Amino acid sequence: MTGAGSGLGRAFCVELSRRGARVVGADVREAGLKETAALMTGAPLETFVGDVAKRETVDELARFAHEKLGGVDLLINNAGVAVAGEMGTVSGDDWSWIVGVNLLGVAHGCEAFIPAMRKQDSGHIINVASLAGIACAPTMAPYNATKAAVIAISETLAGELHGTGVGVTVLCPSFFPTNIMNDARGGELKAKGMAEKMMAKSKWSAADVARMTLDGAAAGQLYVLPHAEGRLLWWVKRGAPQAFHHGAATVLAKLQKRMSS
Repeated sequence: MTGAGSGLGRAFCVELSRRGARVVGADVREAGLKETAALMTGAPLETFVGDVAKRETVDELARFAHEKLGGVDLLINNAGVAVAGEMGTVSGDDWSWIVGVNLLGVAHGCEAFIPAMRKQDSGHIINVASLAGIACAPTMAPYNATKAAVIAISETLAGELHGTGVGVTVLCPSFFPTNIMNDARGGELKAKGMAEKMMAKSKWSAADVARMTLDGAAAGQLYVLPHAEGRLLWWVKRGAPQAFHHGAATVLAKLQKRMSS
């Protein structure tokens, strides 16, 4: 489990512990991992501090997990960050940062853990994407692009791993309360503020999303879209993609006006 020090990652750890699983949690912040460990109701959380953007660190995480657990049955690539801003306004450093964590972090996790799962003819991978990877709203290009890539990786893996005993699930949630905006970068303050307000209004908690995702993975679902509005947007885009994107800017403008009032 990456990104285990807060938000959805913490919720996954707690829910897995409740279900009797032994869990290795990784995060860049040791303090957050300690807080998560204190909430575990079952086996103690095995903690690993490291940056998923670095391939050698994720390889070390895989070795650590196999040593501690004797094998890995479930990989959750959850670590994620956010960058807001219109195209042309986001710095190269911010692009590198979000691609390193959101995209390469998932690729590194899959590449480090899948070979052992193939050998044991079993296992499951949950990649945490976002509805942003489907809806691609304006002013969030870096986030949208990396989450769309996570969906593409997951769909590709589903084909590559078919018949191997290793399953794949990609989670595409809409807004729910997490800490992702705390460290968000970029100058688009309106987009950040709107996201925070929509998170606060969500009827689903991180614990709800974690539970639904684990249930979906157990049922062999490739896609998990826990929010009704997310499923609706997905179907609208599939049916009328050009009209969907033409309307996205208008809808965003209305939402921004409503949130600022």
